Amino acid sequence: MAVFSAAPFARSAPPRRPPIVGVANFAAKAGDLAAARKFYTEELGYQEAFTLRQPGGGPDLICFKVNDRQYVEIAPELKDPNEDRLIQVGFETTDARKLRDYLASKHVEVPAKVKPGADGNLSFTVKDPDGHTVEFIQYLPRSIHSRNFGKFMPATRVSNHILHVGVLVKDRAAADAFYKEILGFRLLWEGGPEGRGNIYISMMVPDGGDWVEYMTGNSNPPPKVLGVLHHFALEVSDVQATIQTVTDRGYKLSGNKAHIGRDGRSMVDFYDPDHTRAEIQVRKPVQTPCCSPWRDPYITMDTGAAAKGN
Repeated sequence: MAVFSAAPFARSAPPRRPPIVGVANFAAKAGDLAAARKFYTEELGYQEAFTLRQPGGGPDLICFKVNDRQYVEIAPELKDPNEDRLIQVGFETTDARKLRDYLASKHVEVPAKVKPGADGNLSFTVKDPDGHTVEFIQYLPRSIHSRNFGKFMPATRVSNHILHVGVLVKDRAAADAFYKEILGFRLLWEGGPEGRGNIYISMMVPDGGDWVEYMTGNSNPPPKVLGVLHHFALEVSDVQATIQTVTDRGYKLSGNKAHIGRDGRSMVDFYDPDHTRAEIQVRKPVQTPCCSPWRDPYITMDTGAAAKGN
């Protein structure tokens, strides 16, 4: 009597999501490259590490290094003052191919395959429910990023850590379906200006301490407001000292001074010449946050010392 193994008929396990460990990059358009360089290098103190080709074409991305795993990237492609400045936000994963397969199993539109790019890393992009380009990148040992570990990190940097990136969200439920239900991001805090409800929602990456901030409550903002909403946040230990450093270097701080945000953290906003906001903040709240509890397991750590880019 023949004996048949059940193994050939067993269903394979569905793909599992690999770790997503933090913010990797924030990329924006610039109109005047010389003015953008002045802001990012002379005033914020970052150094150009290298340039990267954009997969979809267009001018090269100029990469200002925050630490070995995080970059602010600028491309001189802003032609219309009314267009969105945001190019993409990026997150680091430990396995880009497995993440691509996992997202495909969740019916997210992904590329047919993931192969090393011109930078030598494994990466791919998807669109979130609001149409923002979201990159997932896995740094490989021989990539341009890895070959430059330990380089281009001068002491002039105002911060060595991107805490979060912010994007306009028009439908929170749709954003949650992508970032929370599929990707596993966790609620950190939600709140907003008095009388406007919880229009800022911070969602922490599933396997690290950085986050994406939903900027809700404005369905069709003008370009300058969109530059406020599409932003990146730099962690510092002393906001007033950072203001002094940046203004001493020539930055003109307008009416926006250091203040305590609704989430209880000390902060100030700087803007590049094309109105993209660089939020400067201390991670640990100095006041009780409004609106909801602060769910941050990292605030008891010395996060400034922990984020040296190692």
